[in-house]
Amino acid sequence: MSEVSIKKRRFKLNTAYIPIYATVALFLVLFIIGSALYQGFFSFQVFSNLFIDNAYLIVISIGETFTILTAGIDLSVGAMIAFVSMITAAMLKNGVNPFVVIVFVLIVGIVFGTVQGILIQKFKLHPWIVTLAGMFFARGASYLISINTITINNYTFSTISRLRIPIAPGAFISINVIISLVVLIGAMYLLKYTRFGRTVYAIGGSENSAMLMGLPVAKTKILVYTFSGFCSALGGLLFTIYTLSGYGLHCNGTEMDAIAACVIGGIILTGGFGYVIGPLFGVLTTGIIQSLIMFNGTLNSWWTKIAVGMLLFIFIALQRVIVIRNEKKKEIHT
Repeated sequence: MSEVSIKKRRFKLNTAYIPIYATVALFLVLFIIGSALYQGFFSFQVFSNLFIDNAYLIVISIGETFTILTAGIDLSVGAMIAFVSMITAAMLKNGVNPFVVIVFVLIVGIVFGTVQGILIQKFKLHPWIVTLAGMFFARGASYLISINTITINNYTFSTISRLRIPIAPGAFISINVIISLVVLIGAMYLLKYTRFGRTVYAIGGSENSAMLMGLPVAKTKILVYTFSGFCSALGGLLFTIYTLSGYGLHCNGTEMDAIAACVIGGIILTGGFGYVIGPLFGVLTTGIIQSLIMFNGTLNSWWTKIAVGMLLFIFIALQRVIVIRNEKKKEIHT
C-alpha cells in the first residue's frame, strides 16, 4: 500500500460525527462573529454564562436524548420543570427540610417517568400521546398548588444559588453547571460502555430485531422514560435554584427547546443514531444565538426562535442525507 493511500485512510472523516462537527463549527463561527461585532463578547465569562443560564436545559436534553434514541419522545419535560418548581417552593415555604425536598422531587420525577414508560411499553401507547397527557397533567397539577408565583427565601437554596466557582481570572460557574456536566459524563458512560446503552441504540435501530436478539427491550424502554423523568426533575431543581421561584408557567414550551437541541446536536428523530455530547452543543448554539441578540440590543427575543427554526430545517435535512447515505451503503453490502 502506498504512503499516499495510507495518509488518506488515516485522515478519513468519520461520517457518523458529521452532525456534531457541523454543530461545533456553527457554535465556533457564531462565537467568532459575536467577538468581532461586540466589545466584551470574547471573554471567559460570556462563555461560562452559556452554561450557567442553560444548565437545566442541558440536563433535560440529555433525558430527551435517551427517549429519542429509542425512537420515542418526551413532551412532559417542560411541564415537569414547572411542577417541580411549585412542589419545591411550596414545601420550602411550609418549612420542610431542603434536602428532604430535593430527594422528594427527584422521586416524583422518577415515578412520573416510570409510569409514562409503563403506559408506553405495557399498553403499547404512542409516546407522543402518553407524554402529551403527562405534560397536561404536570402543568395542571402545578396550578393545584398555587396559581401565583411562590418566591423561595430558604437559606440553603439561596446559598446554593449564589455560590460561584472560579474557573479563570474574572470568570466563574455555578453549582448547576457542575451538576449538569456530571449528568452528561454519566450519560456518556451509560450509552457507550453499558449493556443498557447498547440496548437503547438497538431498540432505536429496530425494536423487533432487538427482541429477536434477546435484549431486554421492555425493561430498557421503561428505564429510558424513568431516566428522562429523573432528568426533568433534576432540571426542574436546577431551574428552581437558578430562579429561586416556583410558577406554573415556568418553561412553557421548553420541551421543544430540548428536542431542538437534540436535533441540532445530531440526534436522529427516527432513533438509533446520535451521541449524547451533541445536545450539549445544541444547547450552547441556541444559547450563543440568545447572547448575540442580547448584545445587539435592538432585536426582539423572538429572533432566537426564528434562528433556531432555520437551524432545525438545516439539520433535519442533513440528517436525511446521512440516513439515505447509510441506507445505500447497506444495500451495497447486502
